[in-house]
Amino acid sequence: MMRRLISALNKLHRQEDGSVTVEFAIVFPAILFLILSGVELGLVTLKHAQLERAVDLTVRDIRLNTGIDPQHDDIKSLICSRAGFIGNCEANLRLEMIRQDPFSSISVPATPDCTDLSEVARPVRTFQNGLENELMVLRACAKISPVFPTSAMGKALVNDEGQYALTATTVFVQEPS
Repeated sequence: MMRRLISALNKLHRQEDGSVTVEFAIVFPAILFLILSGVELGLVTLKHAQLERAVDLTVRDIRLNTGIDPQHDDIKSLICSRAGFIGNCEANLRLEMIRQDPFSSISVPATPDCTDLSEVARPVRTFQNGLENELMVLRACAKISPVFPTSAMGKALVNDEGQYALTATTVFVQEPS
């Protein structure tokens, strides 16, 4: 009985019928993990580039259109109309515009003021329209939901709300009229 069992185990050990399936089962999750993380990283980069471009184009309009005094909602709607891949931009974008003294250090808070879905709506943190020749800092912060929240990149990016923050900061001088 023992000899037959050893003989059957040796015969089974020499067969290679399922070896490719075992390798596939071990390697496929790792490859899928890397592919999903790469796609997520590409989408994050695309959305960040769109936000940066939208903020830069909007600030260019503010600088060149002297004589007008754009308000928070106008600037926000311009940025959202230009940032194509940011979903629900009006609800997920928060702006800060801070007047700065050009002869001293820039004193912008280190952490951006982003939307928080767990809290009730907050008023604008700091938004001051500049006068002629004033140095202004405009920071936009958008909260984005990851496409693949279970991928490595999605898990690394999200906070307790299930979103990650993208920020774009620019500095400009209000041109004289």
